[in-house]
Amino acid sequence: MTNNSTDGHSADTGTTPGAPREEVPFRKFLLYFLRLGTTGFGGPIATVGYMQRDLVEQRGWIDRQEFLDGVALGQAMPGPLAAQVAMWIGYLQRGAWGALAIAAAFIGPAFLMVVAAGALYTVYSGTGIVQALFYGNAPAVMAIILIAAYKLLKLTDRRDWRLWAISAVVFTVTALTGSEPIPLILGAGLVILFLDAPPRWRKPKRKPASDEPPAPPTAQGHALIPALAAAPMAALGAGGLATLLPLGLFFLQTGALVFGSGLAIVPLLRDGVVDQHHWLDQAQFLDAVAMGLITPGPVVITAGFIGYLTAGLPGAIVATVGIFTPIYLAVVLLGKWFVRHRDNARVQAFVAGATAAAAGALAGAVVVLTRQAVTDWATAAIGLVTLGLLWRFKIGEPWIVLAAGILGLILHLPR
Repeated sequence: MTNNSTDGHSADTGTTPGAPREEVPFRKFLLYFLRLGTTGFGGPIATVGYMQRDLVEQRGWIDRQEFLDGVALGQAMPGPLAAQVAMWIGYLQRGAWGALAIAAAFIGPAFLMVVAAGALYTVYSGTGIVQALFYGNAPAVMAIILIAAYKLLKLTDRRDWRLWAISAVVFTVTALTGSEPIPLILGAGLVILFLDAPPRWRKPKRKPASDEPPAPPTAQGHALIPALAAAPMAALGAGGLATLLPLGLFFLQTGALVFGSGLAIVPLLRDGVVDQHHWLDQAQFLDAVAMGLITPGPVVITAGFIGYLTAGLPGAIVATVGIFTPIYLAVVLLGKWFVRHRDNARVQAFVAGATAAAAGALAGAVVVLTRQAVTDWATAAIGLVTLGLLWRFKIGEPWIVLAAGILGLILHLPR
């Protein structure tokens, strides 16, 4: 038996082991995630660590196992980890609407920041100051993505030569072709699934009539689906259907395929935004990734910046709703099922293969993007120094990006 100082709750919560937890007003959760979304720098692992420290250990608002279920859900399904855990906590408190409210509180501050940044960028992107700023940022972003790819490869592939082979193949395809092989990501998941947990092709036995059928998604969740689908359409008047519809569909698809980490979205975005739709050029895309790194909250908020540059405020809304909708629906409609089946061999096998492919694509994207980011000895030096600092020290990514931007101003600002 542990005492109150070590049982995972702070002294001021008044909780004791085995005692029922007092219901916490939902507005306190909303205020907490609003603050975390405003100040939560450091990446998804750090942000989830803040949640565990604050909500589980210090305040005792969330049961430890419930929180770990949310972490397992985020690790096993596509989407950014921190956003998934936040939505899971909201879902546990108030169902589908609770998940939506927490998502808005957590994502909202970063969305407003990237919209404001997008507005300034649109006006001043051609000026010498902004060009000098991103002259330093671009190679630093490359170093950050390379470190993220390395960590993801180690975490995913471990000592499994099959996963390393998948990562190598996808890396090569991405680096050589410059395009994101989405079929390879899904195919890699299926390959490992068939190798590790092949499905049984025999006809399933009919269940007795007395067996209770699987519980369908809640009516509350069903009611939200058309509401979420209609949300982007509300913005169509200003941006035009011809631009906003493909923008929304692209980010909807991308949000369903973000395996591994927030930065794993980079190759998916680069292929669609730069090569397929030509919404941004390569330099603008690197600037958008930098914006996602220097703002709090999930890195995939980059989508809002890209949407703003493409179609103004309606574009930012459509892109942000599109990127987070699959993640939200996965938590609301599949969350509890996934937690119950997280040890399922087929689920684990598919996720392992898909994540290995995503890690390879992320590494391949570094090769493609570096050709644009590293243009001379100065940018090469910034990239190498950033890589060394990140390898040796635990420095927050926003500080790295900001410092590199200042260095770019010093080196490249016209005199």
